[in-house]
Amino acid sequence: MAKYIVENSGPLRGEVIISGSKNAVLPILAASILAGDACEISDVPNLLDVDVMCKLLRSLGASVEEDYENEIVNVDTKDITTWEAPRDLVTRMRASILVMGPILARQGKVKVSLPGGCSIGLRPIDLHLKGFQSMGAEIEKGPDYVVARADKLKGAKVYLDFPSVGATENIMMAATLAEGVTVIENAAEEPEIVDLANFLNKMGAKVKGAGTNMIRIEGVPALKGTRHAVIPDRIEAGTFMVAAAITRGDLLLKNVVPDHVKSISAKLMECGAVVEDNEDGLRVRGDVNPLIATDIRTLPYPGFPTDMQSQFMALLTTVEGTSMVVETVFENRYMHIGELNRMGADIKIDGRSAVIVGQRPLMGAPVIATDLRAGAALVLAGFRAEGETEISEIYHIERGYSSFEKKLISIGAKIRRVED
Repeated sequence: MAKYIVENSGPLRGEVIISGSKNAVLPILAASILAGDACEISDVPNLLDVDVMCKLLRSLGASVEEDYENEIVNVDTKDITTWEAPRDLVTRMRASILVMGPILARQGKVKVSLPGGCSIGLRPIDLHLKGFQSMGAEIEKGPDYVVARADKLKGAKVYLDFPSVGATENIMMAATLAEGVTVIENAAEEPEIVDLANFLNKMGAKVKGAGTNMIRIEGVPALKGTRHAVIPDRIEAGTFMVAAAITRGDLLLKNVVPDHVKSISAKLMECGAVVEDNEDGLRVRGDVNPLIATDIRTLPYPGFPTDMQSQFMALLTTVEGTSMVVETVFENRYMHIGELNRMGADIKIDGRSAVIVGQRPLMGAPVIATDLRAGAALVLAGFRAEGETEISEIYHIERGYSSFEKKLISIGAKIRRVED
């Protein structure tokens, strides 16, 4: 098993080019099933999760060519005939559930195992199934699998009890080939939803309202292949923004959509960091002012992203004052706290709240990346810790960050990847 060895790195300085979005490319790859044709997807990050999704598409009968050097994946789904997704692939990644809507819409039936991924909460798929049922699908639940059947999906009004990103995407994809109009109310508003809708519309779908809490999809008889460039990864951008702040450095991020990271920028500026949007990119400086405590509460977009909570918490351990973090999205997203405390942080949990006493000296220690974003937080903390920080289970990190250590080394970080 590989691990990272991280050392105190001083201020990080330089430029970073942000890769395409993990959370956008995975549903887009799944949506290619709907085309039954060839699609070219560019700005694709080289990630373990992308590799799993490509293997999943191949297992269904698609032709998939990956060219990570040029960040392109070509997918031709015309020969997909199977309706059952292999268990060994589905259980490796949460986003694998996103093939359910496209297969159901195209094949009339689908069987998937319950998905895997980071253990950050229950993350049930009930809202996905509720949407399919509203469109006329019959659902059969087994101990570790689910089957959905519908000769022809029908347009329906679907209200989501929570603005789930995955459920919004799955229902939206299924509705593109349904008969009639589907309206998703209380829909997720994330930029990745908009990117998926743009991809679907390029294929000939009729999706309106993506990026708002009400999405309207008018079903069409068939979709066609297309070309599409994936949006930049706002969570990777946010992670490097925090890297600039936690090391008191100065970074210029390129290939960023500033509107997508507004909540992160706002909280960094509350702490005293300087964030500037100019024609060259997004510049973040942590070396201008003394950094101070602030409070954050995770919320669905456009609120502060749950995927940035652990990285920001690592920063708050290094600033002056006491901060509070409230996690409202996932009930089990504080597993990184024990690892940060192992490094000398002073963080106490009270239900869904965490209180962080800042400016405790961090010390290198053997720690575990309990999930993707927790792993990134430990890397950031390691840049401020005295001595070596040894981070294991880094496959979690490599699921979501393309060329992570190479990008960090290019801006002055002391990090190396070693095989255990």
